[in-house]
Amino acid sequence: MNILILGSGGREHSLAWATMQNPKCDKLIVAPGNAGIAQIAECASISIEDGGAVAEFAGENNIDLVIIGPEAPLAAGVADDLRAAGLLVFGPSASAARLEASKSFTKEICAAVNAPTAAYGHFTDAASARAHVARTGAPCVVKADGLAAGKGVIIAQTRAEAETAIDEMFGGAFGGAGAEVVIEAFMTGEEASFFVLVDGEDVLPIGTAQDHKRVGEGDTGLNTGGMGAYSPAPVMDAAVTRKALDEIVRPTMAEMVRRGTPYQGVLYAGLMIEDGQPRLVEYNVRFGDPECQVLMMRLGAQAFDLIHACAEGRLADAQVTWADDHAMTVVLAAKGYPGSYRKGSEIGGLGTLQEDSFHQMFHAGTSEEAGKVVATGGRVLNATARGATLADARARAYALADRIDWPDGFCRRDIGWRALSD
Repeated sequence: MNILILGSGGREHSLAWATMQNPKCDKLIVAPGNAGIAQIAECASISIEDGGAVAEFAGENNIDLVIIGPEAPLAAGVADDLRAAGLLVFGPSASAARLEASKSFTKEICAAVNAPTAAYGHFTDAASARAHVARTGAPCVVKADGLAAGKGVIIAQTRAEAETAIDEMFGGAFGGAGAEVVIEAFMTGEEASFFVLVDGEDVLPIGTAQDHKRVGEGDTGLNTGGMGAYSPAPVMDAAVTRKALDEIVRPTMAEMVRRGTPYQGVLYAGLMIEDGQPRLVEYNVRFGDPECQVLMMRLGAQAFDLIHACAEGRLADAQVTWADDHAMTVVLAAKGYPGSYRKGSEIGGLGTLQEDSFHQMFHAGTSEEAGKVVATGGRVLNATARGATLADARARAYALADRIDWPDGFCRRDIGWRALSD
């Protein structure tokens, strides 16, 4: 098969790596890709949010399946355009992608099916939002309603912090994503990421993970797109997983079908678990980043078989074969992230890495310039490893990270601390 993956981050590098392990893959193109992806696949420069351009490129290159990595093309309707052109696609329609593109839409769906989630208010002006905080108090969570590249969520510990977040969002700090705001009651518990494939109403769980959103060790500092992850998440035991499926995921998928907008692709349910009860924090309509990296390390070549089955509507007959293993990814980020940071610094040590099915350095924000790999983003590399235990995976991941010579970078040294301290 000829396969096209859209995206340029660590998520797409890990998807490309897993796809290349599968004998079904004859040719792989990633658009636009990055310096790491270019080592294993052909990269193409096309506008991935332009459905017409992607469809034309796919036709010219005899593409059999398009895998859409990031949320922005999905929200822009690229999957719809590709399907209209007769292409096989992995990823939801724009109407189904509203589960991530609009926080208020997700809350509306949860209310319709009585899915457990935080109490909330939805606002289109700062005055009403501030009045809501005055009534309900803090702590609370202030969210830009639209897509904000993983940065439009502020956990406000005080009323003053909430009001500042409200003013910043309505003031344009997150662009159009903050034109509307959702304010949620603060939920306590332990967070986990739950991933399922969906092709309408058939749902296939494909793994759990735990992300580390805060930039600082001990889960302190600003929220980021993710500083590391591990899989599986111990808090997602069989009972919690069953509740998440029966009370949250399956009712949501049935409601989407009822509304005439069936979901097809991967659905990422961000959950808060307390006393064995999961509650929905958010839905994402694509693989998480960096959770995708640990899932791909554990799934390997079968990941593509599952994606292919989902795209063709064959999930009812698909199954996942899990090894009794663990995986961890450690994000190497540019100093200053998630605030301002310098781009263009050279990254050394990549040529010394021995990569195999237990060790991979997935690139996120890199490019090649004059034969050198340079940093082009905030989150730049993902040192990813698997092992028989989480401690084994952790040791291997940090050993990879420590071979990188990049004075402009940093990483958290405590990824997996919750599970490893138990």
